[in-house]
Amino acid sequence: MNKKIILLAEDDDSIQLVTSEFLSSEGYAVRSAKTLNSLWRLIEKGDGDVLVTDVMFPDGESFDLIPQIKELRPNLPIIIISARNNLQTAISSVEKGAFEYLPKPFDLNDLNALINKALVIKPKLKGQTLIRKKSSDLIIGSSKAMQEMYRVIGRLSQNDLTVMIYGESGTGKELVSKALHIFGKRSDHPFVAVNMAAIPNELIESELFGHEKGSFTGAYQKSDGKFKQAEKGTLFLDEIGDMPIEAQTRLLRVLQEGEFTSVGGKEKIKTDVRIVAATNKDLKSLIKLGSFREDLFYRLNVVPIHTPALRDKIEDIPQLVEHFLGTADKLGLPIKKIDKNAITLLMNHYWPGNVRELENFLLRVCALYSEDTLSEEIVEKELLQVKVENQSVDNIGLSKIIDGYFANNLNKLLKNNNKNIYSEVISEVEQSMIKNVLFITKGNQLKAAQILGLNRNTLRKKIGDLNINIQLNDDH
Repeated sequence: MNKKIILLAEDDDSIQLVTSEFLSSEGYAVRSAKTLNSLWRLIEKGDGDVLVTDVMFPDGESFDLIPQIKELRPNLPIIIISARNNLQTAISSVEKGAFEYLPKPFDLNDLNALINKALVIKPKLKGQTLIRKKSSDLIIGSSKAMQEMYRVIGRLSQNDLTVMIYGESGTGKELVSKALHIFGKRSDHPFVAVNMAAIPNELIESELFGHEKGSFTGAYQKSDGKFKQAEKGTLFLDEIGDMPIEAQTRLLRVLQEGEFTSVGGKEKIKTDVRIVAATNKDLKSLIKLGSFREDLFYRLNVVPIHTPALRDKIEDIPQLVEHFLGTADKLGLPIKKIDKNAITLLMNHYWPGNVRELENFLLRVCALYSEDTLSEEIVEKELLQVKVENQSVDNIGLSKIIDGYFANNLNKLLKNNNKNIYSEVISEVEQSMIKNVLFITKGNQLKAAQILGLNRNTLRKKIGDLNINIQLNDDH
């Protein structure tokens, strides 16, 4: 192969030896460096076709050297490996011009695949960008699911592509949108969030595009909409699946033409905003029902991001608990410690409300107990109380829950002369039922099919048709 790989890893890290032996066995000529100075000497000599480097070293950070390397060797692909598995590391890797970021621990075959890809693509020099000092705890977690999301955010922070964020309620979709803004090129301009589900249908167009004085009853003065407020910044459209079809048509026109008119206005207003949307619904099912425009979907769904449910990243719970307990004082609550056995209980809980529910639970416990340490007994007692509080819902029965759903959503179900209510409700019930059974079986589709009384192929088809986003175990 005759391709030289420069490998720079911490002296006390076994990855230096293991990775070097692996790459050599793959046919690469490996040039190892132990310090940033020794690395720089190799760079100056023009040595190496790909650089694989750690971040932290006794004589500094490789991040400090990367801009100089890119200036001297613009076509040298740089792969960052790091145990600092957070959003800031992923963002910094992209901002400094790295080809790819690979969190530890990683599979050596994944590294080999990245090296091969880097050798083929030979990325060009990107404009240098200083690392902005942003909040490193905006999003918490270092699980595999979160690492993949960090990598996507890092890449998207350097462009203006429209993003659609999918995820259950409480998984942090707005935090992801804020990260895209904060670490992006528009960070010096406004971030404006609007929740479609919280605005009456008749006021959504006014909320987004503004209105002229007297344009409708109650419009006593002219008002700017969210688009104008977010000019040159980011507009986050949360719960986009709840946007009425009329407003969808106007939004599509804005995305196509880059301009809009206020409600009651005639003047065309140019707009320059980045759109990030989010939903906890299956938009493809809504398209089939005629309640969401297919052309708008493809305009918004340029790059999809999926925020993982808490049950899909339970290894992040200790880190999340530490974070929430550490910030409790901002709400006037005493800072507390937590017992390891109590954390185990939290990791074994289902958390249907995801990270938001976990945060609220911890704040509640901090407020109710005077003990300095949250013991296993305290957490067990409060988790039991949560189950008791939910017991009334469990005992209602499915038919009663559906009765309540119709009572609370009748106008929404009947809007636009919807003739497909049956399919809409059945799809929601099926999606929830399949996701819960797959969680019980830990993603084992064969067992899930047996519990559901379905053929395995039928279950696979439903998973695809319902766009169920869950980590499945394909080995079963």
